[in-house]
Amino acid sequence: MSTPDPRHTPTAEEFIATQQSAEFQELRRKRRAFTFPITIAALVWFVAYVILAIFTPDLYANKVWGNINLGLILGLLQFVTTFVITYAYVKYADRELEPRAEDIRNRLERTGPYSDTKTA
Repeated sequence: MSTPDPRHTPTAEEFIATQQSAEFQELRRKRRAFTFPITIAALVWFVAYVILAIFTPDLYANKVWGNINLGLILGLLQFVTTFVITYAYVKYADRELEPRAEDIRNRLERTGPYSDTKTA
């Protein structure tokens, strides 16, 4: 025998009200404040890497150490950049976004600290 799901299933009106709430708008603002600038910076870095490879191949051919040239180092830095951005976003989301999203979700589903509440 299974136990009934204690979560409330929100109505369309409750979803709309939540979407228009100040808390939800703050969550969206915080997410965008991180993701938009970092996305633009990453795209500029990637496009600069490609443009430099196209128009200045001699620059990329400069030997740095043994058979390692500047092009290889900059190419590997593309991967490093991806991992650093991912790590930074996870840390930011854990600290700033997830607690807010969990609170909104708990309020909608009437779970957690809102489990005794009879209205949304």
